[in-house]
Amino acid sequence: MNGLSAYQEASVMTQNKGRLIVMLYDGAIKFLKQAIRDIETHDFESKGKNVTKARDIITELNTVLDMEMGGEIAQNLRSLYNFMYSHLGKANVKCDAQMIREVVGLLEELNQSWRAITA
Repeated sequence: MNGLSAYQEASVMTQNKGRLIVMLYDGAIKFLKQAIRDIETHDFESKGKNVTKARDIITELNTVLDMEMGGEIAQNLRSLYNFMYSHLGKANVKCDAQMIREVVGLLEELNQSWRAITA
């Protein structure tokens, strides 16, 4: 493992849960914005990879929800993550940048909320 990889792994391992969620949102947003650029430049292979990376992050966010402790908020987040995952699947097939932008907007709103909580 090189120095940068070791630093990045240590950085992730020492973050609190709220900060990790912000990092996941940041990553998904970054991949989706790149997917939009990929659609605009007709790089459909890269678009597919970037949408898949974002969907993987959304799956992770969904998987770690504590449904017992989170109550109604966790249920609402699960519904929202399921919608985003499905919406991105359709956007990927249709090469629809607007559908991707809709999910980016949702992720950005959630990200702002988590940033406020963890500040």
